[in-house]
Amino acid sequence: MTKHDRIAQASEASLLRIFTVPEDADSTLSIIEQKLSEDLAGFLGKSIAALEKPLSLIETDFKAFQIPDSPRFVSDYTDEIMQNLVAHSVHTSAPSFIGHMTSALPYFVLPLSKMMVGLNQNLVKIETSKAFTPLERQVLGMMHHLIYSQDTDFYEQWMHSANYSLGAFCSGGTVANITALWIARNQLLKADGNFKGINREGLPKALKHYGYDDLAILVSERGHYSIGKTADLLGIGRDNIISIPTTADNKVDVAAMRQTALKLADDNIKVMAIVGVAGTTETGNIDPLVELSKLATELQCHFHVDAAWGGASLLSNKYRYLLDGIELADSVTIDAHKQMYVPMGAGMVLFKDPELAHAIAHHAEYILRVGSKDLGSQTLEGSRPGMAMLVHACLQIIGGDGYEILINNGLEMARYFASHIAADENFELITEPELCILTYRYVPKTVQLTIDKALANDDINTVERCNYLLDRLTRFIQKHQREQGKSFVSRTRIKPAKYHREIVTVFRVVLANPLTTHEILHDVLTEQAKIAKLDNEFLPQLLSIAKAY
Repeated sequence: MTKHDRIAQASEASLLRIFTVPEDADSTLSIIEQKLSEDLAGFLGKSIAALEKPLSLIETDFKAFQIPDSPRFVSDYTDEIMQNLVAHSVHTSAPSFIGHMTSALPYFVLPLSKMMVGLNQNLVKIETSKAFTPLERQVLGMMHHLIYSQDTDFYEQWMHSANYSLGAFCSGGTVANITALWIARNQLLKADGNFKGINREGLPKALKHYGYDDLAILVSERGHYSIGKTADLLGIGRDNIISIPTTADNKVDVAAMRQTALKLADDNIKVMAIVGVAGTTETGNIDPLVELSKLATELQCHFHVDAAWGGASLLSNKYRYLLDGIELADSVTIDAHKQMYVPMGAGMVLFKDPELAHAIAHHAEYILRVGSKDLGSQTLEGSRPGMAMLVHACLQIIGGDGYEILINNGLEMARYFASHIAADENFELITEPELCILTYRYVPKTVQLTIDKALANDDINTVERCNYLLDRLTRFIQKHQREQGKSFVSRTRIKPAKYHREIVTVFRVVLANPLTTHEILHDVLTEQAKIAKLDNEFLPQLLSIAKAY
């Protein structure tokens, strides 16, 4: 009987086998596990960013919508999934994949991830995570100390306290930001006299009791979209997320924020929170956190720092000054799955005051009892895995000295690439890197000279025509580079001060992968320049404008 003649059948015996640890190395499951490890290692060893296969064709491999009645052999399924899923996955760890936050992972997290999945701990409750709960509290203590640097007595008192929390683990920055602003709302509209608090009586009664007409959150125009989701979920409304313009260096204009706050006060709208961004998604810039803290104190509101991207830079003694003022925040978001080289799904929010988590505490006698050390009582998510173990592993195995090297290399690689772009007459550097993110675009020298001359002459029409065509050329290059699969950069749209805040489309690069080299960066630009010359629509029009100007 060949492999294809076999028919899998559901039975108590067969089900028992798949729930039982393989007895020896020669068992079927052990052999499959070894083969999967080898195949995955082969995939991760490739240098290309993605194989060329259109999404529409990949979708045909996943078009069945009925749950199959009959079981399948594990070996048959794994062969198919390697062919249809793994082979066409994006190779986010490739050294030439420099367009997004995902990067190469330390190889030790693979076997440790297997341990984490195999133990299957549920961090909602101590009864399902007896050892993982104190480990998670330790990691939160380490990250809290990284930000706030409290003394030994502080951590001995609060880190493992049953009724308090130094922070919360969550699936990512979105949930972390939601948690922080949920706390801000509940703290502002807490129980007072006969009023039982917003968490009991709701927003309309809370506003009436405190005498506000509405609430608002102030954040840079470069604030993450998760802030809008938060306003939606908390009943504040997305229109009450007030986006404040940025200065020429892509940092929030604090003076403009102060004026906005004064106008809101005149309209009897209370500023619930100020959000400082420490590592904007598009350009990687950091708001003036010290100034924002002073403004939050003036307004008597919560100060939250969204450092989902930039927070890991605190691990660098050389560059942590870039985040000066973060220690003044009431709460801070950091994603370990960004620059801390942890697999996806490891976000954190840290609270300066351990009592803040009380504002969102929930209890249920069947699972989250008052006085227990259950983490789920003070988190938005309930059941969740023990991702803190992988953060713990990286902190211990890489260590502070190792992170110093990784963070410094990423920031300095970005500075190198920026200087290389600036020196190339056919590329335009749009934003200088503050962290390890930068933006640029392909602009032939003659077109750059034309734009500069038009700007000097206040010829806005010519500038707009050139930028219109450059937007389309940038999309053309990025799309073809992605499809070829040798390398990958992302693209975004920003409003550079140079172009009077008109929106332009640019390449966006994130240089966090320690495997990325100078040579790879050179090759990325060479490839983009070659692709540009394949365009027979936008590039000729640009060159024609330049020739005629």
